[in-house]
Amino acid sequence: MVSLVSTAMSPSRTNLQRLFAPRSVAVVGASAAPEKAGYQAMSALAGFTGEVFAINPKSTAILGREAFPTLRALSRPVDLVVFAVPAAGCVAAVAEAIECGSGAGLIVSGGFSESGAPGAALEAELRRLCRQSGFRLLGPNTAGFLNTRLSLTASFLPSAGLIPAGKIAVVAQSAGINLTVSFLLAKLGYGVSFAVGLGNGVDVDAADVLEFVANQQETRAIALHLEGVRDGRRLYETIQRVARVKPIVVFTVGKSDIAEFAHSHTGNLIGSYALRCSALEQAGAVLVDSTEELAVAAAALSLHRLPKKLEPGIGVITAQAGAGLAMLDLLKSRGLAVPELTAATQSRIALQLPPMTYQKNPVDTGRPGPLFSEVVSAVVEDDRIDAVIAFALSEPAALDPTEALPAVQRRASKPILFGTMGPLEEVARTVRGLCAEGFYVAQSPEELARAVSALGRDAALQARVAPLSAPGSPFTAPQVLEPPDEDTAKRALAALGIATPRRVVCSSHEAAHQAFARLEKPVVAKILAPEIEHKTELGGVCLNISSAAALDDALAQLDAIPLVSARRYLIEETAPPGLELIVSASRDPSFGPVVMVGLGGIFAEALRDTATRLAPLTLLAAQEMLEQLRAAPLLRGFRGSAQLDRGAVARSLVLLGDWLSACPNIQQIEINPLRVYPSGVLALDALLLVKSPDPAL
Repeated sequence: MVSLVSTAMSPSRTNLQRLFAPRSVAVVGASAAPEKAGYQAMSALAGFTGEVFAINPKSTAILGREAFPTLRALSRPVDLVVFAVPAAGCVAAVAEAIECGSGAGLIVSGGFSESGAPGAALEAELRRLCRQSGFRLLGPNTAGFLNTRLSLTASFLPSAGLIPAGKIAVVAQSAGINLTVSFLLAKLGYGVSFAVGLGNGVDVDAADVLEFVANQQETRAIALHLEGVRDGRRLYETIQRVARVKPIVVFTVGKSDIAEFAHSHTGNLIGSYALRCSALEQAGAVLVDSTEELAVAAAALSLHRLPKKLEPGIGVITAQAGAGLAMLDLLKSRGLAVPELTAATQSRIALQLPPMTYQKNPVDTGRPGPLFSEVVSAVVEDDRIDAVIAFALSEPAALDPTEALPAVQRRASKPILFGTMGPLEEVARTVRGLCAEGFYVAQSPEELARAVSALGRDAALQARVAPLSAPGSPFTAPQVLEPPDEDTAKRALAALGIATPRRVVCSSHEAAHQAFARLEKPVVAKILAPEIEHKTELGGVCLNISSAAALDDALAQLDAIPLVSARRYLIEETAPPGLELIVSASRDPSFGPVVMVGLGGIFAEALRDTATRLAPLTLLAAQEMLEQLRAAPLLRGFRGSAQLDRGAVARSLVLLGDWLSACPNIQQIEINPLRVYPSGVLALDALLLVKSPDPAL
C-alpha cells in the first residue's frame, strides 16, 4: 500500500515521533504515594522497554527507579516528559523540558481553559512555548496514550495497559471516551495499536495524531471521537488524505444543546453539528452515533475494506426470519443496497433449500443446517453482492460455524461477517474460533448489520470523495469592487454563468419610468443601496407593477426609506413562477468556505431543510446535496409536475463555492431565491458581502 500521507520529518514531526514513539520517558512529579497521579504514571510505565526516569526533588528512588531532583540533573535529554504536577507549575516545568532538549510532553493535570480565565492564560502560555520551540505537547487534561507496539502506557491509569494489542487506533478528545472505546474493542475480541486522549489540545490535535497513525504499519483502521473542532479545514484535509490509506470512523457529539458542558469538559466550544458531520463525510469518514458503534465499525473495517463503489450490494442470510427482518430494516434505513440475487444464484440456492423459504435476498434458510455453508457460498459468489452477512442462533448439533465458514471465506474474494446468539460458552467458542480465522463475529442481528453498513458506507464515501488535486479546469473569478449592491452581485453572478432577470439601475424617477417603458411588464421596483442587506423587511421591494401610476406609488414607498448612500432604484422584470431555493456560500470560522442549499424564503429556516458541503466541491457532491433535501421530490417532479433542472442548481452550487474559494475578500454570497425551472435557473435576489481592506496594509 502506497502512503498518501507525508513522512517528511520536520522538527515538529520529529518531535511528534518522540512524543508517541519515545525511546526514553521522564515523569516530572513522580511519587511514591499510590493515590497520586505521579505514582500511577510510574506504575503504568513498568512494561516499557525504553528508559524511564523519575523526577522528584524529595526522593532518591521511586518504585525501584533512581529519582533525580530535576530534568537538568539527567545526563542527557529524554524524548518524552510526563508532567504530573499542578496546573500552576506546568509552564515552568515545560520550559525546563524545552531547555533540556526534550522533544515532547504530556500534561495529565486539569485546571486550564476548562476551568476559566486564569487556566486559559496558562494554556495560552503553553501554546506560545510550543509554537516558539517546536516542542510537542499532549493535553493538558489528558489521561495520556497507549502505544502497544512499544508496550508503552503513558498514562496515570495503569489499567489501560491491560488493553490488548491489535490493529485499531483510537483517537479521542476525551480520555474517558478513548479508554471506553478501547475497552469496548477488547470486549469484542479486538485490540488497539494506539490509543490517545487529546484533552484540551493546546498543541497536538486530532489531525496530528491521524498523520501519525496513518504511517503505522500495525494500524488498519482508525476510530475518532470529536467534541469540537478548532481548525476544521485542516482536519477535513487530513481526513481526506488519511482515509484514502486507512478507513476512519467518527463519533461526534453535538446534536443537542450541550455546549456549556462540553466547554467545562475540554475547553472546546461546539461548532455546527450538521456542518461538522457533512464535512467529515465529505472527507471520507464513516459517521456513527455511539461509542458502541464506533468500536463495532472500526473493528469490522480493520478486517475488511471493500473496493470503492457508489452502491455496494449486501447479501443477507439468516437462519431465523425475525433476525433477517431486523437486519434488512436497519440496512435499508441507512441507504444500503440489498439487491435481488441473480436468477442463476437463486436457482443454485433452490437446490439447497425447501421452496417455502425466501431466497431472493435476504435468504432465509429456515434454520441452520449442513447446507448453510453452501448457501453462503452461492450468495457471496453472486455478481451483485460485495459483502455478505450471515446470522444463525447457536445450534451446535445442526451447524458448527467454525468448521463450515472458514473454508467458504478462503475461497471467496469478498468479506463474510457472521452473527450468532446463544448460551455464553457456546457463543464464546464460536467467537474465538472465527476471530482466529479473521472473521468479524457479532452477537446480535443489529450489531451485524451495523458492522457491514460501515463497510458499505466506507466504500461509497471513497467512491464519492473529491480528488486531492482538483483538475485544472479554467475558472475566472469575478472581481468585486466595494461596496457591492444587488446589481453588482447579479452582474458578478451573470459573469459566473448564473442567469439573472433583465433590469435597469436608475437614479431618478424619470429614469425609472424610461426603464419601465423598455422592460416587459409587470416589473419589480427595489431600493438599491449597499448598506441594506435585507430589503423586504424595510419595504424596499414592490411587486407586480403594471402601470405608470403603480410605479409612482412604488417609488414614493422606496423614497420613504432613509439611506446613507445616494438614492437609486432597481427596475427589474418579473420572473415566471417556479420552485424557489436559497443557495449560498460563506466562510465558517473553523471550516472555511461552505456551500448551502435549501428551500427558499422562510422555509429553509422554519423547516431546517438544508444541506451543506465544504467548498470547493465536485458536481457529484452538489447533486447529492439536492438529493439530501426533504424537498428533493419537488425537484424530481411531484404529482405530475415537470422535472426541474437539478443540473443547473448543482452547477450553481459548484460555481459559488469556486468563487468564494478563489476570492479571500468575499465573505458571503447568497441567492434567495434562486428560482428553478424545467430548463435553467434564475437568481431573483442576491446578497454579496466583502471584507473591508485593512487600512494598515
